[in-house]
Amino acid sequence: MTILMTVIVITSIATVLALLLTLANTYIANYGQCKITINNEKEITVEGGNSLLSSLRDSQIFIPSACGGKGSCAYCKVTVTEGGGPVLPTELPYLSERELKNNVRLSCQCKVKENMKIEIPEELFNVKEFRTLVEKIINLTPTIKLLRLKLIDPDQISFKPGQYIQLKAPIYEGSKEEVYRAYSLASSVHQPNRIELIIGYVPNGICTTYVHKYLKEGDEVLLNGPYGEFYLRNSEREIILVAVGTGMAPMRSILYQMAEQNITRKATYFFGARTKTDLILIEEMKAFEEKIPNFTFFPCLSRPAPEDQWTGDVGRVTDLIEKYVENGGNKEAYLCGSKTMIESTVEVLKKKGIPEDLIYYDKFD
Repeated sequence: MTILMTVIVITSIATVLALLLTLANTYIANYGQCKITINNEKEITVEGGNSLLSSLRDSQIFIPSACGGKGSCAYCKVTVTEGGGPVLPTELPYLSERELKNNVRLSCQCKVKENMKIEIPEELFNVKEFRTLVEKIINLTPTIKLLRLKLIDPDQISFKPGQYIQLKAPIYEGSKEEVYRAYSLASSVHQPNRIELIIGYVPNGICTTYVHKYLKEGDEVLLNGPYGEFYLRNSEREIILVAVGTGMAPMRSILYQMAEQNITRKATYFFGARTKTDLILIEEMKAFEEKIPNFTFFPCLSRPAPEDQWTGDVGRVTDLIEKYVENGGNKEAYLCGSKTMIESTVEVLKKKGIPEDLIYYDKFD
């Protein structure tokens, strides 16, 4: 009886608190309509109480957010010149002293509670939302899929190889919210009516679960973009490409660019996977070696299984750089992978004499 009474009391308290929170959200935290002035030129009216990121998105103004608004990627920075309230503790780890002085905020954490004035890069006005059709889903490995999407409306996209889009996962069984997640474009710019994405499965990931377990050929998908400053620079320097896993996506797009534009700069691509099963698009990479002058592809495995009968390099991509990249020289590097991989690779490249300002990267969680 004591246990039963305790459960009843706790349940009653929880119910009352939930009711109070609902009432507070409805009546006390009702901010009404708020105006957001953008770059002193454009004005939109939104319902108060939502994040600045989602309020702008609802008005078809898309701010990059690789983490889907969780406050962990720091891509969604905007300058808030009026309104916005105090900077939140969740923002502080991602804002430098200079950014704080210049009123930079994380738009996913900043709530719209009053009229606001903000500044964003002009190019974000050119970011669009696209309605697409899933033409093909290809299983590259048991945990990695390649999606081929046909653009319906608008029916073409213009992007730089290396950039990314945000794909929308709708509400589905097991997920009660719509979310956006960032994925690099893996296709050629010369097919503007179709794009390809390489998406790995992350356990309990809302969007990856949707793609791997619910999405089917013939379904429609919403996405927006393109975003990002990760793209091949126009120079005469030697090119070093480094990626692991689904980091293959932007590198594949860049290799299409090199082949189609007949870029003859010396280029080396170091790609890492755990086992032979995890190696993706290897035949394509060999084909690029035939098409692109002065291009060499080096795959490596960190945990080859005996049944793999692997005769190639063993270790991590940093081991390949140590082994094959000469010190000094006129080089620039492009990296795509996890935070840990990026940080360790940057250090090795710096020791090889590549300046940090010539090391470009696309980092994912």
